[in-house]
Amino acid sequence: MKDKRIGVVGVGGVGGYLATMLSREYPHVTVVARGARGEAIRKNGLVLHSDFRADIIARPERVVSSSTELGEQDYLFICVKNYSLEEACRELAGAVGGHTVILPVMNGVDPGERVRAILGRGTVIDSLIYIIAFANPDYSIMLQGDFADIRFGLKNADEGQRELLGRLSDLFTGAGIRHRICEDIELDIWRKYILNCAYNVLTAYYDNTIGQLRSDPVKAGEYEALVMEAYQVGCAKGVHLAPSHAKAIITRFYKELAADATSSLQRDIRAGKPAEIETFSGYLVKEAGRLGIDVPVTERMYRGLQGIRRA
Repeated sequence: MKDKRIGVVGVGGVGGYLATMLSREYPHVTVVARGARGEAIRKNGLVLHSDFRADIIARPERVVSSSTELGEQDYLFICVKNYSLEEACRELAGAVGGHTVILPVMNGVDPGERVRAILGRGTVIDSLIYIIAFANPDYSIMLQGDFADIRFGLKNADEGQRELLGRLSDLFTGAGIRHRICEDIELDIWRKYILNCAYNVLTAYYDNTIGQLRSDPVKAGEYEALVMEAYQVGCAKGVHLAPSHAKAIITRFYKELAADATSSLQRDIRAGKPAEIETFSGYLVKEAGRLGIDVPVTERMYRGLQGIRRA
């Protein structure tokens, strides 16, 4: 693994965490970072602040301003926002060979499918990550809470693909990145997606922390409604969801999420940045309409978030 060429595209909260952990262990890591972010990383290295780890400073081998400068990579981690995925993939054409393992670590349920369609080569592994992390004004990364857990897999993986999954697990183990290979990655992605359809949407809609939402019975009830609406859409799409999965997501809201936690959607809207409203609400509203499922709370908050963005 020490000889592997590893590229990380998108070094915000998620990508910054992965790039820091990988750069600490492996000598041939390249990160793509433009402008002031790239200059900060060249000067200070990748800096990770954490609630449950000591601060980490790691220096990647290279910092480039465009994915076109990467060269062919053995492992590629794509950690951009959903609205930037197509552009990012087009720039990655020269970085992907037949042997390249590509891991989109992003929100939503379809990044892997979209990457496969655009790149057409390499092995794209589906994934999700449970993490609360964001970039500070100085481009260091803040990791909140006591967890950062990546999960990955391939639907109906053959023997060769299982070997690739094992090698990726070895890469993560060496870097100290908590992870798990999932037998039903579609199920795990939807469980995370359902969480985010409530967590991101409600925190952004009210611009509240999790603690503020929990303390308001009306808002807490809306959180539960958002979970159940997304759960019903997933079931209708044939995902192997069970009532216990929805119950666990709701229990996590009341008992596990940090009271001061905010969401990436909330922070982006607050800062006036492009935001993944379509990922967390728009996609679900469209799929619900196609499947004939009523999602009134999701639809109301989707329209509300669109209004906030236009204001």
